[in-house]
Amino acid sequence: MSCVRKRRGKWVIDFYDQFRKRHWETVGTSERKANKKLAERIMEVEEGTFLVSGNSKTFEEVAKDWFETQVIPKKRPKTARYYRNIKDNHLVPYFGKVKVNRIDFSLIEKYMSKKFGDYEEYLRKKEELEKKETKISLKRVIDKESINKTVTALGTILKYAARRRFIKSNPVPNVEKFRKEAGNFKEEKRFLTPEEIQLLLKQEDPKWGPIILTAVLTGMREEEILGLQWGDIDWNQGQIYINRTLQEGGFYNPKTKTSRRKIDIDPGLLTELKKWKLRCPKGEYEMVFPNSVGNPMDATHMLRRIFYPALSRAKVAKIRFHDLRHTNASLRIEAGQNPKYIQEQLGHSSIQVTMDIYGHLLRSTNQDAAIKLREIAFKEKEVENTDGSKMVAEG
Repeated sequence: MSCVRKRRGKWVIDFYDQFRKRHWETVGTSERKANKKLAERIMEVEEGTFLVSGNSKTFEEVAKDWFETQVIPKKRPKTARYYRNIKDNHLVPYFGKVKVNRIDFSLIEKYMSKKFGDYEEYLRKKEELEKKETKISLKRVIDKESINKTVTALGTILKYAARRRFIKSNPVPNVEKFRKEAGNFKEEKRFLTPEEIQLLLKQEDPKWGPIILTAVLTGMREEEILGLQWGDIDWNQGQIYINRTLQEGGFYNPKTKTSRRKIDIDPGLLTELKKWKLRCPKGEYEMVFPNSVGNPMDATHMLRRIFYPALSRAKVAKIRFHDLRHTNASLRIEAGQNPKYIQEQLGHSSIQVTMDIYGHLLRSTNQDAAIKLREIAFKEKEVENTDGSKMVAEG
């Protein structure tokens, strides 16, 4: 029950907030002002606008609460790792000691400017920094696209803070993020050339070669390949069914409806997988790509023991395993596959996602498509003159 009482010569209001947490607030020597303040607090509680005492929490404290209650128990390991990286390497180092209710539009813009300034400095002194800086500090150097992602994560944390009544409102929706313009974002996705693919496959340990071949020819995600079981392959139809993923030692359903899909595979890959099955380590879960004793293979183990050594032996520049997925997409585009079919095979949530990631590659094929259209319509062919110029000749 709310009340006003005198304590040590001053009037104190005593009330409960909307979460049934008790509060005491010293008002002063005027009983009238104390009653007025109590009435204001009661109205705020009823309207749900009262900010609880937690508004004195620092951002680091709120971010910790958010991660422990909203991320760890509710998100998959890969997603939790993504948020932990953003929290620990970007947001907490900048906002950590700031009271969460002091984070406003202006401070967020200063954060964005500081992060981009660091990135520009890194580009100017890249070689020198790579020699001197530690891996941790370099993790904190990110481009505009990644800065936008950290601001999105900041918005998620502050939305949680607003829901808990630590702040009145989340300022992030009012922040203008960096626009996606040419030259502003990181370099185009890394694709292996056909020559690099051949080098990689030749240098790969025969014991594990099929995992890289499968990645290149299917475009499966790392966690999808590691979660693949022999029962997921339709040997008659020549298809692989994506029924699960493997993350941090646990099996999970595909994240979205479109991630659960069937991928068409060519007879050559089918033959290689049949050969691999005969010598593949056997285990309880019948994994297609298990570790050496037949159990589900950890992603870190796969990268350190299989993928990175293969790149080194082939003398191919270090790439991410995920870049094999980009390589598959580029090969599909070069092969003239329909964008909708590419989206379905890669398991993107929409055709827009496919276009956002690979649209620049699709546009590069438009000229060839236009020439082909003319050839069909008018039975004409484009020929090259001796001086290198081109002209249209009737067929």
